[in-house]
Amino acid sequence: MSEGEHPAQATSPSGAPQSGTVGARLRAAREAQGLSVAEVAARTRVTQRFLEALEDDRLDLLPSPTYASGFARAYARAVGLDQAEIGRGIRGELARGAMPMRQHHIEEIADPSRGPSRGTVIVAAGVALAVLILGVLWLSTGMFRGTQESPEATASPTTVARSAPVPPPSPTPATGKVVLTAKNEVWMRVYDGANKTLFTGTLQPGQTFEVPVGTDRPMLNIGRPDQLQVTVDGRALPPLGDGKRAMKDVGVSAEALAVRFAGPSAPAVTPSASSSPTPAASGAAVPPAFQSSGG
Repeated sequence: MSEGEHPAQATSPSGAPQSGTVGARLRAAREAQGLSVAEVAARTRVTQRFLEALEDDRLDLLPSPTYASGFARAYARAVGLDQAEIGRGIRGELARGAMPMRQHHIEEIADPSRGPSRGTVIVAAGVALAVLILGVLWLSTGMFRGTQESPEATASPTTVARSAPVPPPSPTPATGKVVLTAKNEVWMRVYDGANKTLFTGTLQPGQTFEVPVGTDRPMLNIGRPDQLQVTVDGRALPPLGDGKRAMKDVGVSAEALAVRFAGPSAPAVTPSASSSPTPAASGAAVPPAFQSSGG
């Protein structure tokens, strides 16, 4: 082995990885189907250079062990190999120290120079959050009070006597359509409360994923949260994070997003004695976002 060669990248005289490794098996399955690396990248939505690193057994070129396992399983699925077996093979190589991973730099997933500056993101997030809070306050005070008082102000005494009492409207939780749109190339995984994967892979700029309505506690793991635009019923929300590090277990249901961005200043709604408890009052859990401070 030469001085500059990676200590665990065993190669044959021709320069290709030794047979039997995960990379060699993936390459052989792809070539047997007559596919190019670019075609596999299009199927899996994984960046081509990461697939090439897998084939060359250069796991040190991938962002982290978690990404290495996820990319390998996606590759295996695309070429008809057993995902679980390939995943075990990757973990085995990592456990043996075959490919020591370098420190995870999330910038490898998307080029920061293609996104807005940090100052722009902070200002936009602050403005959007202020508008959202003001909207919640207005809806919770002016609109509900005006709706309750307008029948009494406009109806005649005779009409009031004949009409049955109209109960005040009770607030309903958000049930809107949640759409995730990539502003730049970004890897993410969407799954439900039972950890069933709904989507995993890399979104290219402009590509979208709609969270299926009715999914039980949908959550998100994402490499660059600042490169993902989240909308609820077409209304854009602030970024989920500032992009300094990856995030996991972020609730992406309409209810969870409403709680996440409402902030501590959102007014509490006290149900009447006859009304049924809201999800928060009955103890329904809202999936927390797992991120560092400042994300």
